[in-house]
Amino acid sequence: MGLILTGVGVSKGIAIGNACLLKGDQLEINEYVLPKHLIAEEVARFRLALATARKQLKDIHRKIPRNTPVDIASFLDTHLLMLDDSALSDAPVKLIKTQQCNAEWALMQQRDMLVSVFDAMDDIYLRTRKDDVDHVVHRVLRILLNHAPHSFEAPDSRLAGGIVVVEDLSPADSLLMHQQGVAAFVTESGGVTSHTTILARSLGVSAVAGVRHARRDIPHNAMLIIDGQQGLVLVDPDEHALRYFRARQREEKRYAVALTRLKDQPAVTRDGVAIALHANVELPEDFHSLKRVGAEGVGLYRTEFLFMNRTHLPDEEEQLQAYLRIVRGMKGAPVTIRTLDLGADKMLNGYQAGTQNAINPALGLRAVRLCLKEPLLFRPQLRAILRASAYGAVRMMVPMLTTPYELTQVLQLVRQIQEELRSEGCKYDENMPVGGMIEVPAAALMADAFARQLDFMSIGTNDLIQYTLATDRINEAVNYLYNPLHPGVLRLINMTIGAGRKAGKPVAMCGEMAGDVRYTRLLLGMGLSEFSMHPAMLLEIKSIVQDSSLTDLGKMARKVLKCSDPDEINVLVDRMNA
Repeated sequence: MGLILTGVGVSKGIAIGNACLLKGDQLEINEYVLPKHLIAEEVARFRLALATARKQLKDIHRKIPRNTPVDIASFLDTHLLMLDDSALSDAPVKLIKTQQCNAEWALMQQRDMLVSVFDAMDDIYLRTRKDDVDHVVHRVLRILLNHAPHSFEAPDSRLAGGIVVVEDLSPADSLLMHQQGVAAFVTESGGVTSHTTILARSLGVSAVAGVRHARRDIPHNAMLIIDGQQGLVLVDPDEHALRYFRARQREEKRYAVALTRLKDQPAVTRDGVAIALHANVELPEDFHSLKRVGAEGVGLYRTEFLFMNRTHLPDEEEQLQAYLRIVRGMKGAPVTIRTLDLGADKMLNGYQAGTQNAINPALGLRAVRLCLKEPLLFRPQLRAILRASAYGAVRMMVPMLTTPYELTQVLQLVRQIQEELRSEGCKYDENMPVGGMIEVPAAALMADAFARQLDFMSIGTNDLIQYTLATDRINEAVNYLYNPLHPGVLRLINMTIGAGRKAGKPVAMCGEMAGDVRYTRLLLGMGLSEFSMHPAMLLEIKSIVQDSSLTDLGKMARKVLKCSDPDEINVLVDRMNA
């Protein structure tokens, strides 16, 4: 057996092929002051680079086969929109004019500002959106510095069947390589929620991210085995390993074919209990991927991207049109719209609430706290959500609730806006369900009180685990402590499910734990009846639901909840999954 490297499994599947090492660019950014008479020429040079980058992405977009799902093309659309966004198209121009700096320097200053904003975010999903900023900026910088296009942007038969080993990949790079038949990706950076790895899952390409020094430790053209579920990279495997993983590869292909047959089947357990399987989405275009896997609805629609990377807040009409695109696209299926989950330290250019110097923004003025403090920010969104409810099965969900008083304030504001809309003759659903995210330990401990006021609850496990264990899971110094099976975390989840059951209110889960097959049977045994996850995981979760008996799982889940030893809990969960 040769060398074994580990990373984060970000896109499932077994791939076997030769390593194709791709060197990254070493972009040297010079910083210099321009004489005033060259400012206009520098601005023109910058705008030409933007136009060239836009043309490159559109050319890649045109090469996408017509039968490719629409949601895959939307990743390129996101980067095209960023090139048109004032945060990248106008702000550097202002820096060139005011500081008399060269275009590369101006763009890097703006890039650093945007990345610092994303780095301050508590939401891990949002924090990784800084990768998109870097990918777009890097493309423009290459043009400004007269670097030739990457070699793989032209057809290259040498990539077919190979496993690309690279520092990082943009979604555009991933699409181009997929079209050339690349078998898998290994990156030194990136994580589960980056757009590139989400795209890899959508394309069905195996991928392992976060493999440190991969290009140093893997020889070019070496035989590799990639296990995209376990996050393993085997370098120069022996014949025994090759036989084993080839057998697994054949089995996974049979399994993938079998899963596609489940699309139109109901998610019902062996003992006849229906389980709702919904999907998390970020953009209106994402509903295409929901349709592909037969999701019953949207369990979490993030609204933050309407507010970011812009100089002015979106008004009520802009928000309404964004919500209507996905509500109409879902054709009557439920759509759960989460109200704004950003902090004042995370708002770009268009809005600041005076807490940009917060020592710990994760525990500061964010989410519902910010919205209640700034009604001029919150009211237009509430009006837009209520108006959208007239056109479909809209549910509103409030993030980061900590005290029942916060919820009381939100409900009072909703009633006030309902009266306004009624007097204005605007249609809305008078019975639109209002739910809350249980992601703060205090809210889980008071779930019974929240259940009395809410129409539904949804457990946000990402933050609940992080806050309960005081652990940032992307901080490599402490992320070993981040454990969804910690007894304290499981008891808070169980407490929330129990409170919902007692009050007759549905309880969902929309964090990553809901889309992890290792925890599905345990959560079913604990009584969870609604899961919301990345669409790529939905069919596999459905297969587990159909193969489960809640009576049997309930007994085993009760044993797990009585345990205080994490090792014993792991053994019991593995036994449930055997």
